[in-house]
Amino acid sequence: MTLLDHLRELRTRLFRASLAITAGFIIGWIFAPHVRTLLQKPYCDYTAQQVIAKNGHLPVAYHCAMVMLEPSAGLMLQMKIALYLGLIISAPFWLYQLWAFVAPGLHRNERRWAYWFVGFAAPLFAVGAVLAYFVVGRGLEFLLSFSGDATVSLEITRYFGFVSGLLLLFGLAFEFPLLVVLFNLAGIASYQRLLGWWRIAVFAFFAFAAIAIPTGDPFSMTALGAGLTVMYFAAVGFAYLNDKRRGRRNREQYGNIGDDEVSQIDYDVEEVEAGEPVTASGPVSASEPVTPSRTVVRSYDDMT
Repeated sequence: MTLLDHLRELRTRLFRASLAITAGFIIGWIFAPHVRTLLQKPYCDYTAQQVIAKNGHLPVAYHCAMVMLEPSAGLMLQMKIALYLGLIISAPFWLYQLWAFVAPGLHRNERRWAYWFVGFAAPLFAVGAVLAYFVVGRGLEFLLSFSGDATVSLEITRYFGFVSGLLLLFGLAFEFPLLVVLFNLAGIASYQRLLGWWRIAVFAFFAFAAIAIPTGDPFSMTALGAGLTVMYFAAVGFAYLNDKRRGRRNREQYGNIGDDEVSQIDYDVEEVEAGEPVTASGPVSASEPVTPSRTVVRSYDDMT
């Protein structure tokens, strides 16, 4: 295909992906209020516990209210949640369009590993997001415990920005073990090397959690650092199995001889029979005389 053909195909793929995201946005608009209630639940649970601790019971007319500083804040929040849901709902279709554009330029083994990468990337992101959702409640309880006698009432758009940012951070961080697995599959990092790096890796995980967590509460930092540590050791376990399988295949290919094993040398040397004597070649005959070249006519130039 020419460059213009590739650009036309890219335009078609992007147009189809945009239609899928638009359809997902319409569906997400319907379910956005339910998702909003779900994300608001950690804050509402905290405020309900505070009311129970103060009054001894939860009033019948109790309502979990949040502050809205702008008239358009509710509409913008609804659209933002619907867009996020639209991207998630339409992800299989627009990811297929992206894959259909990239796959023809990949080899067969590269396409095979790409299937595995995409297949594990989505569940790992979901695991990280679910862990972040359960951490939000503990983080809010820790942060709001320093409010003292002040009345706590969070602004709705900032609260949802905080929750969605935490979900995104945990989800993307849980994709790191896939990079470790890819390094092992590519032969860059072996099982022994990855296992030798475990102290540095654990320190780096908790340092990253301390820097990246916007709240600074110990519950979120510990959850992210511990989760990344568990996923790293899971990737090291995969590297062990992969290196073991690769070593078994190499031993079968090279006569079941290990990398650190000396091969057996056969000292039974067979006698080599003497070859026939080489006879001298005959004399070389004289070459024929070279005929003289024709006389160059100087009266003509290059054009005539």
